[in-house]
Amino acid sequence: QVQLLESGGGLVQAGGSLRLSCAPSGRTLSRVSWGWFRQASGKEREFVAAITWIGSKTDYADSVKGRFTISRDNAKNTVYLEMTSLKAEDTAVYYCAAEGQITLVPMRTAREYEYWGQGTQVTVSS
Repeated sequence: QVQLLESGGGLVQAGGSLRLSCAPSGRTLSRVSWGWFRQASGKEREFVAAITWIGSKTDYADSVKGRFTISRDNAKNTVYLEMTSLKAEDTAVYYCAAEGQITLVPMRTAREYEYWGQGTQVTVSS
């Protein structure tokens, strides 16, 4: 069973930056597309960013476009989410997700992903 492990969450002041990382434990996942989602208290889980295996195409939610960057390191089997200019409304539990089906476009829907992490808390103080 593959488990995704997120790290890098924490408490930061508004305007600050954080970098989240996610990597699988148990075994290596090859040729995967990655996604980041978040869930704020009392709200539904929402799409944040995604990156494909082929061509490393990226897609972002409008609310984070220009502030967040998703990237991958295939050698380390790791995906990152660089978050800058953080706002109080970015406060949420952030989840990474992986899907082994090769896709040509980034996937924005949670049900398209097979593997999920347990989440890491990001709190932005205003």
